[in-house]
Amino acid sequence: VQLVESGGGLVQAGGSLRLSCAASGSTFSIFSMGWYRQAPGKQRELVAVIMTGMGGTNYADSVKGRFTISRDNAKNTMYLQMNGLKPEDTAVYYCHAHSVLMEYWGGGTLVTVSS
Repeated sequence: VQLVESGGGLVQAGGSLRLSCAASGSTFSIFSMGWYRQAPGKQRELVAVIMTGMGGTNYADSVKGRFTISRDNAKNTMYLQMNGLKPEDTAVYYCHAHSVLMEYWGGGTLVTVSS
């Protein structure tokens, strides 16, 4: 499975961005996908996750009410709609996928929120 993120960039505080993660390869094996982020000098943290079957979602407390994770199974693409962005949301955002045997990571996309 290959994961490619897009949609990062520079935005002012309060603004919005939508990240996309395109999956290719043996995508039938994936049962969950998610977004992680890593800010400079900090550990990578979970932002949001979505189950590919029933579509259940979960969010980090820091993004609840501001971010929305979704997927388009027909396009093998996952999205992260980010509204009300804050400077502390600045990080490299990574797409992640879980299959029964393996996990996969994208290369990341940088989101910078200016104050």
